[in-house]
Amino acid sequence: MKRCVLITGATSGFGLAAARKFAAEGWRLILTGRREDRLLRLQEELEDLVPVSVHVLDVRDGDAVAKFVASLPEAFQSIQCLVNNAGLALGAGPSYEADLKDWHTMIDTNITGLVNVTHAILPRMVEKEGASVINLASIASNWPYPGSHVYGASKAFVAQFSRNLRADVAGKGVRVTSLEPGLSESEFSLVRFGGDQAKYDQLYAGAEALQPEDIANIMVWIASQPPHININSLEVMPTSQAWSNFNVVKR
Repeated sequence: MKRCVLITGATSGFGLAAARKFAAEGWRLILTGRREDRLLRLQEELEDLVPVSVHVLDVRDGDAVAKFVASLPEAFQSIQCLVNNAGLALGAGPSYEADLKDWHTMIDTNITGLVNVTHAILPRMVEKEGASVINLASIASNWPYPGSHVYGASKAFVAQFSRNLRADVAGKGVRVTSLEPGLSESEFSLVRFGGDQAKYDQLYAGAEALQPEDIANIMVWIASQPPHININSLEVMPTSQAWSNFNVVKR
């Protein structure tokens, strides 16, 4: 039987690229997102390769997540890989200018949404040798930078939650990975900048940023490791990105 992967936030960016890459590798797909038109187009694109089940889902809604999992078709009930990809950043300005609604949205999506899905799916994965939970964190979970505030804090939760899950499922056959990308070019940044295309273009001009396909390749590599190997965390940046000096503010 073909392996089955559940990918949240599959309508753009890392999630979309992951759906295509897992399909190319023969995995059955359960794809969720909030945009039905994109999910249906993706299903039509990939269902000639593998069976595809798509579901409109807001991961922030715990009741909806529980109902979604309970209603999975029989052919998709055995899940070998969970990719917790749904997430977002809103705003890149300083914390004292941030919109509180944006903070709540990031917390509700990046933390509560991930917790909702993991809580619903993880019991189905225990005792499946070689099962994998891949949580999308960020370099922002490890390194502070101006404008990261709640986004970075939410991804720090993802990284630590992944480590704690790993401790809980030790000996149960489930691997857990915190995947922590750096500068990546996708719709994610356009959302963060409120649709400001000029700001988006300025960020990526000449940067040779990571592409969604790069991260998708890494996801499939993680999930395809022999069952005795767990990739605890993996931080990846484009070659053009590196650390810099500490900021010294002089008055």
